Amino acid sequence: MINLSCLCGQIRVELTKRPDFIHACNCTLCSKTGAHWGYFAPSEVAVEGVARGYVRDDKDDPAAEIRFCETCGSTTHFNLTASAVAKFGDTMMGVNMLLADERDLAGIELRFPDGRAWAGAGDFAYVREARIIGGEAEAD
Repeated sequence: MINLSCLCGQIRVELTKRPDFIHACNCTLCSKTGAHWGYFAPSEVAVEGVARGYVRDDKDDPAAEIRFCETCGSTTHFNLTASAVAKFGDTMMGVNMLLADERDLAGIELRFPDGRAWAGAGDFAYVREARIIGGEAEAD
């Protein structure tokens, strides 16, 4: 189990498992919200506290509602939007793994998808090689 919280502690997130990998995406949404995403089934995540939501308006059909703490501004997680749930089911949510203690993430692969160049369908290209968190060659 991994416990995370926003900076002020008003929002707490409890995970029943570690993520399979973490995305440090370079798209505008991820870089401006300051998030590295771990992906989970909604049943694997418990969120306590009230989070505000933001759905981007620069996309015709955005898939994610970013959730953040109203007090400290920390991005905590995302839920799929209603239109994404209608298409894919309520199958995934993202958690900002930058809120975790890095020791809890040791051994997990950190990937660097090129979200800025992604067309919105298909696989991501990557801007650099993945690394293992807590590995010897820490470059970040």
